[in-house]
Amino acid sequence: MSIVFYHNEEQRQIAIASKEREESRLGRHIITEIIPFSEFYLAEDYHQKYYLRQEPELFRELSAIYPDIGDFINSTAVARLNGYVGGYGIPETLEKELNSLGLSEAGKVRLQQIADRGLVAGCLVP
Repeated sequence: MSIVFYHNEEQRQIAIASKEREESRLGRHIITEIIPFSEFYLAEDYHQKYYLRQEPELFRELSAIYPDIGDFINSTAVARLNGYVGGYGIPETLEKELNSLGLSEAGKVRLQQIADRGLVAGCLVP
């Protein structure tokens, strides 16, 4: 089972329409609740930036830059790197951003190795 949270009536209607389209396309009922959003809970610290945590060199480097866990979690650069390591992004964009992410030369090389090995496999290449 899955769940979709909405903030207003427009989002609720969009979610219902999307669910109905998918049910029609699949020819079966989809068990997805569509309910109003009430409260957001941030996951525990050790769940944050999951993909980046799988790359110890990059994780250590960024943890040194952002020793406060709140700063680490909220960093745009950390979020971007987590996405790239997780396979999201466009290689050309990584090339353009690489020097602005705060990484050492070794960190840049490591991130580029990940991309070159195809670990940025989920990217949308034009």
